[in-house]
Amino acid sequence: MTMPTISPEESLIEYPSDFPIKVVGITHDAFAETIVAMVVEHDPEFHAGKVEMRPSTQGKYLSLTLTVRATSRTQLDNIYRALSNHEMVKFVL
Repeated sequence: MTMPTISPEESLIEYPSDFPIKVVGITHDAFAETIVAMVVEHDPEFHAGKVEMRPSTQGKYLSLTLTVRATSRTQLDNIYRALSNHEMVKFVL
C-alpha cells in the first residue's frame, strides 16, 4: 500500500516530538519484548521503561502503549508498517 505524500506544512505533527503508538496483540510471553525490539530499530533511544502494558479483561490480548521520539513522517510510517506486518500484532493505532 502506498502512503500519500504529505508536505511538512500539511502535517499535524511537529518533529521532533514524543508520539504514542498503541499496539495490540494476543498475550504471549515474548510479545512486549519483541515489540520493543522492533521500535528500537527505528528509535535507538527508545527505552522499555516508556511502555505501558494493559491486559484485556479476559487476558487474551495485551495492549502496549509506546511513546517514541518521532523525528519524521517517514520514521513513523516505517514503525507502523513494521509493527502492522508482524504476526503477533492484531492492530496498531
